Amino acid sequence: MKNLKIFSGLLLVTLAFAAFKPTIGTPSKIAEKGFAVVELFTSEGCSSCPPADALVARVQKESTGKPVYILAFHVDYWNRLGWKDVFSDAAFSQRQQQYSKWLNSSEVYTPQAIVNGRTEFVGSEESTLRNALKKGLIAEAKTGIVLSNLKPSGDKISLQYHTEGERDGSSLVIALVEKNASTKVARGENAGRTLSHVQIVRKLQSVELGNNPNGSVNITTPAGFNAEGFEVIAFAQNNTNGSITGATRAEFPATISNGTK
Repeated sequence: MKNLKIFSGLLLVTLAFAAFKPTIGTPSKIAEKGFAVVELFTSEGCSSCPPADALVARVQKESTGKPVYILAFHVDYWNRLGWKDVFSDAAFSQRQQQYSKWLNSSEVYTPQAIVNGRTEFVGSEESTLRNALKKGLIAEAKTGIVLSNLKPSGDKISLQYHTEGERDGSSLVIALVEKNASTKVARGENAGRTLSHVQIVRKLQSVELGNNPNGSVNITTPAGFNAEGFEVIAFAQNNTNGSITGATRAEFPATISNGTK
């Protein structure tokens, strides 16, 4: 009888999970023991930024398969100094300004790194970054997130999300991320250099969670979008203090990436 009860319990859990099983796209896990969301604010017009870009590229390579989520935000306030960063967006500069309020800091600079919304430092400081990663990976996520049915259609992508755990007073922030790119810089502080980038945020969108654990999102794709070279990273962020309580990623399915059905 005891074994029958255990089997029945496992069957119920399996059926409950199946209700959220995605039909398109690589599924993301509902929760991780720990995680680290690394946001790097950078610019192709800043001569101090390439070492930080190179550092997060190393961390990205080393962290394959781990719950480490790197997001490179190219700010636009360097554009007036001789070189317009093609990946820059005023919304990313505004996000960095918001962090100065959340962290009670008057400093906005590049390269700046922020881990899990609470720890900020110069983005090229390797030991500080690695310590922040270790701290994040041993802490327990408070919000679980599943992304499913990730697919492009025309000039948009659509996806569905499901969240569990802490979400009151939080938003789900969803980033469309280009995995790799390089630029030959013609002017400005990095004139003559070819700069390589990883995990470039191309689009950013957020939805209030509140009492709604499930929902769907449409995101407009950037020019030159190719599903094979992109992924989606999503994280839950407290609207009051910027603390990130959970994160996940999702890949586009290979059938779509390869242009087949």
